[in-house]
Amino acid sequence: MKEITDILTAFTEAAKQGKKTALATVVLVEGSAYRRAGARMLITEDGQLTGAISGGCLEGDALRKARLVILQQQPMLVTYDTTDDDDAKLGVGLGCNGIIHILIEPITQQANNPINLLKAIVNNRKPAVLVTLFSVDDRKAPQPGTCLCLTEDDRLVNGIANAPYLDTLQSDTQEVLKNQRSANNSYTDGATYTAFMEYVKPVISLVIIGAGNDAIPLTQIAAVLGWDITVIDGRNNYALPGRFPSAKKVIVARPEQVLGHIELTEWTAIVLMTHNYIYELNLLKELLPLALSYIGILGPKKKLERMLTELEDTGTKITPEQLEKIYGPVGLDIGSEGAEEIALAIVAEIKAVLSARNGLSLRNKVVAIHGI
Repeated sequence: MKEITDILTAFTEAAKQGKKTALATVVLVEGSAYRRAGARMLITEDGQLTGAISGGCLEGDALRKARLVILQQQPMLVTYDTTDDDDAKLGVGLGCNGIIHILIEPITQQANNPINLLKAIVNNRKPAVLVTLFSVDDRKAPQPGTCLCLTEDDRLVNGIANAPYLDTLQSDTQEVLKNQRSANNSYTDGATYTAFMEYVKPVISLVIIGAGNDAIPLTQIAAVLGWDITVIDGRNNYALPGRFPSAKKVIVARPEQVLGHIELTEWTAIVLMTHNYIYELNLLKELLPLALSYIGILGPKKKLERMLTELEDTGTKITPEQLEKIYGPVGLDIGSEGAEEIALAIVAEIKAVLSARNGLSLRNKVVAIHGI
């Protein structure tokens, strides 16, 4: 999502300056590649690049082709075969072993152009599916491109009114949204087209309860990832916007006021790090019944055990499902020392939990790093 928001920001600036642009999207990867399907890059007519479609090896050639796309105002499908040693002659030494298909689309004045469809997804703040239609069999055939998006609240936006197989695409898009997994589907009726149906997760919302000095690096690392950050504390001399320039909101609130200041979804992670036992105990009581995926609590395990015991002793029933979403001590075990390393461990754990991963070393995986 960070790449998408960066692209939208860059497009807005380019539009202000009257620059023409094109959007390059990795739509299909066969084998291994540095970036998987869904990677994007915005290209301006004067050569400015935002985002990435490879580790830096394809960008130069994609820029040349994007300028042609901007000139002709027609989408183009470009294929790079990195299984062929001859690619090194073209300056495409990727160190990968796959075939990468990239669709380059001009950004026109059409109301539902690819950029506006991306805006619709970002503004909705919920999971969505974005569909890009292209022909691998005949790269010289018309390439419909980004043709529709569907959001979790059933908002359907058509980018191309007369796109091939539109009715079938809409039905299959519903299935992708339900399964929460991207897919490549093929459709044949005279001509064969492939649809890249990308399941797009919303931006992670990080709510940090505590505005001490150790919360500062946590906001800084989360900001690099493009997360939506809120900092809340009961102390008005700590919860100051100037101390947390990366945060979208900095709020002074008592425990019973916190929930009134935040919007909670399954993509919200909450970290308690006030160093105030009573504040966190009262807030944890409010948080436990909610449908959250991650509640992190800074401090030793004995602290958490004491909190849970006190809550149960005062009549709060704590279920196994509620315990599953509590992470205390917070963070992955990476040998953290100091606020910055602890912040890194917390962010890594949140990312792993919300991605349904275990946080182990990639070298220990026996299957491909990325599924589609």
